[in-house]
Amino acid sequence: MENKNMSIIDGLYKAFAAGDIPTVLGSMDSKIVWNEAEGNTYADGNPYIGPEAVLNGVFGRIMQDHEYFNLEDIELHEMLNDKVLATLRYDAKHKNGNSYNAQVAHFWTLNDGKVVAFQQYVDTKKLHEALMN
Repeated sequence: MENKNMSIIDGLYKAFAAGDIPTVLGSMDSKIVWNEAEGNTYADGNPYIGPEAVLNGVFGRIMQDHEYFNLEDIELHEMLNDKVLATLRYDAKHKNGNSYNAQVAHFWTLNDGKVVAFQQYVDTKKLHEALMN
């Protein structure tokens, strides 16, 4: 089952990179529990419940706030109990002109081929500094 989970998460990242948000949202359970890292600006809505909440509360705001937002150096790590850990970097430029490259970890939990939980870990100091003018 874990190899299938790795493939699902790999496909999710590839869809995100291609801008295929409907596919990303389609990989989520209807009751997904999504948490941004504590201290992240987007954590104000934690937990986001359901794909629409993730779309509006996280993805939409990221795209609204950034000139570009890319995920780089993604490495997937197979975990037990239907979990996948991804280590990666955010390479982004805020619309205020500040760029950042931040170390990130995403902890995914799946059930029956759907993402049921997400936890982000990120260098929130670096993100916060990029938001400042």
